[in-house]
Amino acid sequence: MGRSQETSNKKEVKNKKDKKRKEKEKKRLIRKESGKSSFADMIAYVDEYGKISSTPPDPNNKIEVEVENIETGAKKNIPSAKASYIRKGVVTFFNDSKGFGFIRDMENKQSVFVHANNLQEPIKENNIVTFEIGKGPKGLTALNVRLFKDGEGSAPLKDNTAGRLS
Repeated sequence: MGRSQETSNKKEVKNKKDKKRKEKEKKRLIRKESGKSSFADMIAYVDEYGKISSTPPDPNNKIEVEVENIETGAKKNIPSAKASYIRKGVVTFFNDSKGFGFIRDMENKQSVFVHANNLQEPIKENNIVTFEIGKGPKGLTALNVRLFKDGEGSAPLKDNTAGRLS
């Protein structure tokens, strides 16, 4: 019978595989001769600053920590002693026909949505009002909106922009 034909490419591939196999075997023998690595060689320590080192920490610097003092999540919301739920603000925009507007909180200058259903009294732009903040479908909403009564009643803020040219 005739001999099977081996192309030069097949010979090269076969030689490369044999060479890889021999190199692997050499590496395996070298690892066996050098000895097994112990578990102690693989241990790493983390110091109080979060740095990894190969030396164990000094037991003299050990600090006792109570389990209750460890915070694993977000901080607890501790209400302050003088929590004020009633806010004070200025009506920056109100559309009577559509029944909505916005109030700018005087404390944190945040704009809060107000709907006509949440009004206790009719309001206009630039009125000073008191309100409570609630969560609406699209964000913060003003609830229980009333005109701010200070001694003589509520007066709208003066608009200093009249007469100015833009």
